[in-house]
Amino acid sequence: MDALTGKRIWHFQTVHHNLWDYDLPAQPTLVTVRRDGKMVDAVAQVTKTGFTFLFERTTGKPLFDIVEKAVPPSEVPGESAWPTQPFPVKPAPFIRQSFKPEELTDVTPESRAYCSKLIEGAVFGTLFTPLGLKPTVLFPGTNGGANWGGASFDPETQTLFVNSMDVGMLFRMVKAPDTSTLAYRTRGSGSPSSRFWDMNRLPCQRPPWGHLTAIDLNSGEFRWRSVLGVVDALLEKKVPPTGTSNIGGSIVTAGGLIFIGATDDSRFRAFDKDTGKELWTVRVPASAHATPMTFFSRKTRKQYVVIAAGGGNKYNDTFSDSLVAYSLP
Repeated sequence: MDALTGKRIWHFQTVHHNLWDYDLPAQPTLVTVRRDGKMVDAVAQVTKTGFTFLFERTTGKPLFDIVEKAVPPSEVPGESAWPTQPFPVKPAPFIRQSFKPEELTDVTPESRAYCSKLIEGAVFGTLFTPLGLKPTVLFPGTNGGANWGGASFDPETQTLFVNSMDVGMLFRMVKAPDTSTLAYRTRGSGSPSSRFWDMNRLPCQRPPWGHLTAIDLNSGEFRWRSVLGVVDALLEKKVPPTGTSNIGGSIVTAGGLIFIGATDDSRFRAFDKDTGKELWTVRVPASAHATPMTFFSRKTRKQYVVIAAGGGNKYNDTFSDSLVAYSLP
């Protein structure tokens, strides 16, 4: 929009007739990328569905092709799902977008048994399969994918960094009460939040369950992907790091570091922006479902990085009201 007049200049609809709660959860990111030897001002939008859309900033022209693909119809009487949805050719999705029964978790026998019960009689949809009259397993779930933290951008390398989680949802449509103005309504299956996880909030598919992904916006290719987060109870069982649910974003600094909380494991981390190697991790009072900030103090002549560690949400039983700051000596 023109900020002076309010006139709409361009728009793009990332989901047609949104039946899945696949709204855009995060702010767009202003970026500059290289095209045909020239630097182009652009805007990147990450999504719950795992797609990254990249547009020329002033015209809205997609910088990677976007194709409309046919998607499944709805089986719910009276509901007409949109017949196509937009799929960017690049970058590749940064999350899983489907599930097969053979991908069921095996991190513990208890988790596998619980999740096996959940999928009895279920339908395994692909991205944009409308929720049906039988329990339907869909990826991603209503929280993504990406969520409110959005992405961070390194102008030096034209790299976008986005954290994401792979947590599906398990819903079905049921007839609404006679007093309702709608004929059908959603009903969750399994966990109280209708997420596709076990009694301990461990996702029902095999890990990894969370990633930090570096996307080269010049080429549309991934530079690297790192598993983001750990489950302490699984580490004690000698299970390799699995990644975790995560809400909150990252920042990237001129010193070449990516700082991120977000995970539901009460950790705050720093990664190498070029390699994706985890360089530093520290426990905080509760999970830090927020985006860090950084500032330079004229008083101490130090740079600080600060994170709000509030915990809670649907992913934690621990709450806090802590602001935690760190600096080098």
